[in-house]
Amino acid sequence: QVQLVESGGGLVQPGGSLRLSCAGSGFTLDYYAIGWFRQAPGKEREGVSCISSSGGSTYYADSVKGRFTISRDNAKNTVYLQMNSLKPEDTAVYFCATGICSGSYSPIFSEEYNYWGQGTQVTVSS
Repeated sequence: QVQLVESGGGLVQPGGSLRLSCAGSGFTLDYYAIGWFRQAPGKEREGVSCISSSGGSTYYADSVKGRFTISRDNAKNTVYLQMNSLKPEDTAVYFCATGICSGSYSPIFSEEYNYWGQGTQVTVSS
């Protein structure tokens, strides 16, 4: 059974950092591009970042560019999202999913992603 499991969310003060993890369970992430999405209450799901299966291509939404870094460790079957300089507007449930990642100029959309994790809550507040 294909499962993605997110972890690493929590409560952090503005300006702080968190590292989210997306682990594959029951399958190997090596062959999949992975995307990170977030959804705040009352808002649509937003594509935040993605990384290709090789790790050679990445994408960041303008809202997180320069603050978030996506990476993958295929030996650990895990993709990471390092989030620095967090802002209150980053507060959301963060999801990872398998799909398409075409590079830095190609936004990602939830419709193009199939397997999803259950999400992890990130709250940025003082």
